[in-house]
Amino acid sequence: MSAIIETDEHRALRAAVAQLGKRYGRDYITRIVGEGRHPGELWSEAAKLGYLGVNLPEEYGGGGGGIAELSLVLEELGAAGCPLLMMVVSPAICGTVIARFGTDAQKQHWLPGLADGTRTMAFGITEPDAGSNSHRITTTARRDPDTGDWLLTGRKVFISGVDTADATLIVGRTEDARTGSLKPCLFIVPRDAEGFTRHRIDMELAAAEKQFELTLDDVRLPADALVGDEDAGLLQLFAGLNPERVMTAAFAIGMGRYALARAVEYARDRTVWKAPIGAHQAIAHPLAQAHIDLELARLMMQKAAHLYDAGDDVGAGEAANMAKYAAGEACVKAVDQAVHTLGGNGLTREFGLASLITAARVSRIAPVSREMILNYVSHQTLGLPKSY
Repeated sequence: MSAIIETDEHRALRAAVAQLGKRYGRDYITRIVGEGRHPGELWSEAAKLGYLGVNLPEEYGGGGGGIAELSLVLEELGAAGCPLLMMVVSPAICGTVIARFGTDAQKQHWLPGLADGTRTMAFGITEPDAGSNSHRITTTARRDPDTGDWLLTGRKVFISGVDTADATLIVGRTEDARTGSLKPCLFIVPRDAEGFTRHRIDMELAAAEKQFELTLDDVRLPADALVGDEDAGLLQLFAGLNPERVMTAAFAIGMGRYALARAVEYARDRTVWKAPIGAHQAIAHPLAQAHIDLELARLMMQKAAHLYDAGDDVGAGEAANMAKYAAGEACVKAVDQAVHTLGGNGLTREFGLASLITAARVSRIAPVSREMILNYVSHQTLGLPKSY
């Protein structure tokens, strides 16, 4: 029942985060994007209140909760119009992986800063020639036989927030000595590592967090830069990807809720003939349907978070993919309907919805496309033959 009915603590957390979000709102994000800045003030305040590290262990300064609580925080900030994309990456992916698989030294070094927001980490998996096929990752890590150091070579693309992150958790591959095949491993690469360079990607999407292409040219890392066991790469990788999908769902649901709220407010007040336009079913019913779709997506997101926090990685994988799919679809439809409800006003800067049209599409594309999720469900859940 805890995956369906929220506890009093969760409801109180929602209310508190909603109040924080209300003090910043969409105008804050719009302003800092226009100024080319990052949402540092909101990030710092959310950190001081304990929201950014709510999923991390208490012994390292976190809240001792899980992805259920962290996704709730992101959803409510999104519903207020000021989501923090780096929450998906820094505490959810990187913090979770290090908390579960990192050495004691890695936990001591990184988790307190990730929990209190003073440090951030980016996550690098996507490559120019690999796309959704993580098995084609070509970033390789090899040992220096003389020193035991790792040498990383490769490229990454569409990596968020590298310009402000203290380090990037890079997915590379090492050669299996027994089979000669490559296996995924995770490495912490400091931002100032020699041979580690970044190039900003010019995006049409207006966002505070920038996107980068990364180049690793024989980046030398100490032996302890490897996170976890060299032979457990896939387990560790999906330990980060499942929270990423849950958090992306939270991001999308929050955005959809924000757009829907603006549309409902407009439909309630806007009068063209004798009654507010929201009195007409052609306006009211699509908005009601958008609300239903967002609520259904939230239920699946809560289920996925509950399964993950309970340690069911397999069950969480299926639910997280479904949640991400449902939330992406619901978000796109909610934003589209919100803009349509406002008509021409929906495309003006005054109402701030037009930019969400592009932003909403991201939830269908990243971190995994809707088509790949359908592939996953048809193959893994339904047992149909694999098509790829």
